[in-house]
Amino acid sequence: MTHTDTLIEGPKGRLFVRTWSPEASVRKAPIILLHDSLGCVQLWRGLPEALARATGRQVVAYDRLGFGESAAHPGKLGLDFINAEAEGDFDALRSQLGLERFILLGHSVGGCMAINCAARFGTHCVALLTLAAQVFVEDLTLQGISAAKTLFEDPKQLERLRKYHGDKAQWVLDAWTGSWLHPAFSAWSHEAVLPQVKCPTLVIHGVEDEYGSAAHARLIAERVAGPVQLEIQPGTGHFPHRENEAAVVETLARFIQPLA
Repeated sequence: MTHTDTLIEGPKGRLFVRTWSPEASVRKAPIILLHDSLGCVQLWRGLPEALARATGRQVVAYDRLGFGESAAHPGKLGLDFINAEAEGDFDALRSQLGLERFILLGHSVGGCMAINCAARFGTHCVALLTLAAQVFVEDLTLQGISAAKTLFEDPKQLERLRKYHGDKAQWVLDAWTGSWLHPAFSAWSHEAVLPQVKCPTLVIHGVEDEYGSAAHARLIAERVAGPVQLEIQPGTGHFPHRENEAAVVETLARFIQPLA
């Protein structure tokens, strides 16, 4: 297993990209990872390598603009940031790395971004995989974010973010809380986008997810147009891939195995 790091040019700044390549890599669609609201490449931890080993496919992860090792964002995060990702950073990644076909795996807000990318790029997307994805604004989500905002008033908590985002840590936190808690964002929903997803879809959600109920997962499973597998995991919170990495990797690999 090897990994390579590179920088690509996004519409508003440079993006950091890491690619994991198994020694006996199969000539099949790579898996592209889209991280959560406080996430970055490093915070995927062992999942990318484990997934590359289990599937024999390349795994590609990138830091969105303003996150991790990518360039600082030039301003505030727009409230259209979920839909804008498909036409912005993701499209830059896809075109500059020459990824004609791909599998999308998104966690949390990265999950709804992955849904939008799958809808936007149609047959280029071989499969959609979501972990704890949100597709509408729910009271439970807002309560969880409000509690986290209070927690991060402790400088020690913000220092934890600095480990991964450096001087961009405050921007990352404000982008998360400021967007989801903004009154104008309250009507956001991905419900109309879901029927545009025609590829095979795997939806994983934890019963104990503190940022969203299983209603999100069920709505995705009900509304996507392609074949779907729904996995509601008991005793699991917002990070299934950290809490049950081996089991999640096995589920992902089994779903992906027959795909081109």
